[in-house]
Amino acid sequence: MKEIYINYIAERLMVKAWQVENCADMFAEGDTIPFISRYRKEKTGGMDDAEVAEVKHYVDVFDEMEKRKETILKTIQEAGALTDELKGRITDCVSSTELEDLYLPYRPKRRTRATAARELGLEPLADVMWNVRTRDPYVSAKSYVKGSPLMKSAGKPGAEDVEAALAGARDIIAERLSETQTVRENLRAIYRGRRVVASVTKAGKESQEASKYRTYFDFSMPLSRVPSYNLLAILRAEKEGFLSVSVDADAEKCCNKIYYDFCQEHSYPSGELAEQIKTAVADAYKRLLDPSISSEIIKEAKEKADIESIKVFGENLRQLLLGAPVGQKRTMAIDPGFRNGCKIACLDEQGGLLYHTIIFPHPPQNEKVKAIVDVQEMLEKYGIQAVAIGNGTASRETVDFMSRVQLPEGCKVWTVSEDGASIYSASEVARKEFPDEDVTVRGAVSIGRRLMDPLAELVKIDPKNLGVGQYQHDVDQNLLKEKLDNTVESCVNAVGVNLNTASPYLLSYVSGIGEALAANIVSYRAENGGFKSRSELKKVPRLGGKAFEQCAGFLRIRGAENPLDNSAVHPESYHIVDSMARDLGVRTRELVGNAELCFRIKAEDYVTEEAGLPTINDILKELVKPGLDPREQASEFSFADDIHSIEDLKVGMELPGIVTNITAFGAFVDIGLHDNGLVHVSQMGPRGVDPTRVVKLHQQVKVSVIGVDLDRGRISLRLIN
Repeated sequence: MKEIYINYIAERLMVKAWQVENCADMFAEGDTIPFISRYRKEKTGGMDDAEVAEVKHYVDVFDEMEKRKETILKTIQEAGALTDELKGRITDCVSSTELEDLYLPYRPKRRTRATAARELGLEPLADVMWNVRTRDPYVSAKSYVKGSPLMKSAGKPGAEDVEAALAGARDIIAERLSETQTVRENLRAIYRGRRVVASVTKAGKESQEASKYRTYFDFSMPLSRVPSYNLLAILRAEKEGFLSVSVDADAEKCCNKIYYDFCQEHSYPSGELAEQIKTAVADAYKRLLDPSISSEIIKEAKEKADIESIKVFGENLRQLLLGAPVGQKRTMAIDPGFRNGCKIACLDEQGGLLYHTIIFPHPPQNEKVKAIVDVQEMLEKYGIQAVAIGNGTASRETVDFMSRVQLPEGCKVWTVSEDGASIYSASEVARKEFPDEDVTVRGAVSIGRRLMDPLAELVKIDPKNLGVGQYQHDVDQNLLKEKLDNTVESCVNAVGVNLNTASPYLLSYVSGIGEALAANIVSYRAENGGFKSRSELKKVPRLGGKAFEQCAGFLRIRGAENPLDNSAVHPESYHIVDSMARDLGVRTRELVGNAELCFRIKAEDYVTEEAGLPTINDILKELVKPGLDPREQASEFSFADDIHSIEDLKVGMELPGIVTNITAFGAFVDIGLHDNGLVHVSQMGPRGVDPTRVVKLHQQVKVSVIGVDLDRGRISLRLIN
């Protein structure tokens, strides 16, 4: 990678150039983000996976920029306009905006007013005026009218008259001004400091659908201060035709700046020429620059808003995926409902379906007694150890119903998010898993598996369908996918994957594997039984040395002959652990998990050129608690017993709740009602606090009711803890 790119990335991410260069080299060699951040800390200076992912993003951006530069240079070269200076400026460019500005004068364009003027033969007149080489443009223009000797000799038709010749010359000048890099960049600076204005359109006034955007009718705010969620909402309303959006730049100030930039470059025109140039400037601004720069600046602001929103989405997804699992327990999963009943699925310890049925404990059937008997029998027959209830319609009522059932000793009831369960139940993934069951059964199974292991189940669902973001359909979809894929991959590899039980969907997110190799691993496992060692992975078809290097450290084999195969110690470092054990006079098996022995080891004694102190310290940390799951353990929760509808709420009430979604403007909290309450960011703590740093998804919190809007079904809350 070019040094200019490396230095740019390093400065942007506030890291050292050598860290960026090493990361770029490893990416080129096929190393993945999780592998680099976990097992190559000496080369990265200890960068975490989020920082390595940022470097990867910019490396990809600059790879694409290099391809774009090749196309641009080729186009300008073919036009015969490529100079050494221009080539150097393009080659050294690190800004896509600057690159496109440099290319703009040479980019093939549709027919314009300036094109028509050139066809008439008026470009030499524009040159004379552009370079301030005439005192009287009217006199100069006479040579460019139809039938003049100059036009005849040039073989051009010329303009109808002097006024038309000057108008054509101004069109050419206006286009040149609009394509001048300095002019464009200076205008951008002005626009960035202005206000964004949203005005309601006729469609907005006439449509009831526009009412949801009423907050933004006649909206005006400095562009630099508009919150990301406000801007995305405004732009969505514009896309739907309810609002028109613009930047309120001062036209007079902008035209004066353009004229000043022209004079700085070409010297000051005087007299009639000055008036002609000013007229061209006004035209350039109104017709060409204002629409272009306004769109650019709004797009630029949206890109920033996208990044902020995607960051929140990614953090929410991380918290959701790393939700506390209850582990391998026989589970009763209940997808609650009223008229259509509650769908029940009983699962074994691995999430396999044992039995399913439907009960009707709620209106209109009200078969409570029969439902209690049926549930009681299932609990005993299938040895149920945990109950998972979806948090959708009739969830609260189903939790109340289960409180009347006598649960086995140690069995607890949990409420589980249903977001995305219906998407999963109708997906190809679900059809492959349960080809003989309908969507209701698949949905219930998914709810139960989410309780057992959220990560293993949720990786089967497109993250956009998990209900943990804001305006996910309005942001840059490529950037969103990149962020979410990185987040899922990071979570999967942080936890580690059981090689002998993981689904192909979970395996596909393991570093270096992907869908094809995941399918091969599962097929090999089905034909040969469980893997007995990590090294056996090399027998899987098409899983070569590079893939093994990338994935081995993230895969776990319980009960393996070598205990390191069930740890995060990479096979490339097994010899280091063996050496540590020999020096202590014990076997490797005796060292793994023995904190007392591990604390006697001096990390410095095992540092080599290949394995530095960060690697040795990671090995020792892993040896103390091998294969430790970084996720918290699930804890019980119950809503307030006396709150069943929004009418029961009173200002000042303090209630338990669960965080269901986090946005830039606050967090939504489930307090056991149909509608979630909102804890606005202003009710979370000091001004300017980041909600993602205050609460976490599915966190149990205590809130105070500060407002109830019965008409709109809105609940305002304040965070207590």
